[in-house]
Amino acid sequence: MKSFKKKLNNEKIPRHVAIIMDGNGRWAAKQGSERIFGHEHGVEAVRSTVEGAGEIGIEYLTLYAFSTENWDRPKHEVDALMGLLVQTIEGETDELMKKNVRLEAIGDLEKLPPDVSRKLNECIRLLESNTGLNLILALSYSSKWEITQAVRKIASDVKDKKITLQEIDDKLFESYLSTARFPDPELLIRTSGEFRISNFLLWQIAYSELYFTDILWPDFRKENLFEAVYDFQKRERRFGKISEQLFS
Repeated sequence: MKSFKKKLNNEKIPRHVAIIMDGNGRWAAKQGSERIFGHEHGVEAVRSTVEGAGEIGIEYLTLYAFSTENWDRPKHEVDALMGLLVQTIEGETDELMKKNVRLEAIGDLEKLPPDVSRKLNECIRLLESNTGLNLILALSYSSKWEITQAVRKIASDVKDKKITLQEIDDKLFESYLSTARFPDPELLIRTSGEFRISNFLLWQIAYSELYFTDILWPDFRKENLFEAVYDFQKRERRFGKISEQLFS
């Protein structure tokens, strides 16, 4: 079967793709194993997706790795996830360097355990001069948290007379978000057959195309990414306009 990669229009590759990586637990249950087994195998899906994104020229790839709500999961699972995160960062840094990948992180990072925070910051520093794909990990992240933080900062700056109420518009608000230095995603992918956004980039995906697949995250590979991008390229993006306006 012809790869979706060969069907892609290289002039219409989305600059930024965001992915809700869902289905690790269900994948593990199908194997008769604990949830962490699914998380472990999800690392290969990340590896393949990062590779595929680089191959087709995606500039930014944001992965929803751990939400603020995930802290409420059983302690043994959270501890295992944090351990896996450290292990993955250590194990993948050299490969990311070879692939010229730059690493970023967004979220309430102060909540991360010290060893996770240290390894994450070390990896970010090591890769900061790279010029290829920008890989953004959303860790201890939720969109409601991010928006609330932005409102607090804006209120503080108004109080300190750094800005006025009249200056507040959508552009200024965006500058207070943790994603201010990145373009908004054109494409949001969610795996596992669920049709939810799950508190992820709610402001930023206002005009993103949404793509849902039944594939559980540990089974997701770069060919599935190519298929999602191919589907994206067939859509008409109007941004509130009508079709005739786009081609007039």
